[in-house]
Amino acid sequence: MTKSELRVFVLCAGFGLCIQWPNCDSLAQSYPVKPVRLLVGFAAGGTDTAARIFAQKMTEHLGHSFVVENRPGASGAIANERVAGSPADGYTLLLMPSSGVAISALRSNLPYDLVRDFAPISLVAMQPFALVVHPSLPVRNVKELIALARARPGDLSYGSNGVGSAVHLATELFKSMAGVNIVHVPYKGSTESAVATAAGHVELSFPGLASAIPLLEGGKIRALAVTSARRSSLMPAIPTIDESGLPGYDRTTWFGVLAPVKVPKEIVDRLAAAIDKVINTAEMKNSLNRQGLDPQTNTQQQFAALIRNELAQNAKLIKLIGLKAE
Repeated sequence: MTKSELRVFVLCAGFGLCIQWPNCDSLAQSYPVKPVRLLVGFAAGGTDTAARIFAQKMTEHLGHSFVVENRPGASGAIANERVAGSPADGYTLLLMPSSGVAISALRSNLPYDLVRDFAPISLVAMQPFALVVHPSLPVRNVKELIALARARPGDLSYGSNGVGSAVHLATELFKSMAGVNIVHVPYKGSTESAVATAAGHVELSFPGLASAIPLLEGGKIRALAVTSARRSSLMPAIPTIDESGLPGYDRTTWFGVLAPVKVPKEIVDRLAAAIDKVINTAEMKNSLNRQGLDPQTNTQQQFAALIRNELAQNAKLIKLIGLKAE
């Protein structure tokens, strides 16, 4: 083949690629051209309501349907696997809770890798846990609780929504950083553990704010702190654990959107921009607040760093408490 023929071949090949794959601008501008599936790894009801509100607002913003598809089972791993193996075209996305990170830290035999197989797009919302105690417990702040627990090792107990749950790990991190021995009592859900605290069956628990607020308003439990790095807009008067005596403590439950790892960057960027715009509207903030959630977005890089950091922290905690996958 002569140099002239080679140039013609290269030009034709390049032209063929352009036909098959539009330029960056047109790719971003045209997406989406058909409905987008948003998989969630939990059943309908509860937080699923927030997922559907989010999907509706994304539909309105981008002009094509975002359809929530519930794929419950295996603590979310079924939905995660389905998205990881989907075509990398931006039409199958995952709305993953922070528990998806705990699963990856706990189970070494998953058919996907959370870091290798996904492109984090953005957070959508977060919810801090509330450190609450039964009103009869003679403590008014975190420092007093730590002092009491150190004076009575193994005497106090806490409730969670199950072994390996986000609440379980959040409380174990608290125990590790505070150097206290508090006995774990697992329940079926966050609401049940909060009710058990109100009934005096356990002295303390770390329920999500949505579960805690009704009991707090009724005076059934007392809030000492929230677990996030900054105060919650839902309970701004309640200090964080970080500012209450355990610097660096930060645990929340959150939800974020991920795509299969090879989705073109232009589509990921368009989705990230759309999510940021949708979540930060007054209407969406109010809708999420009513679900007990704090609206929160971040950059793709920040979301990826959050996932990596929580994977490492969870792995360390799981090893510390000797937790094994069932």
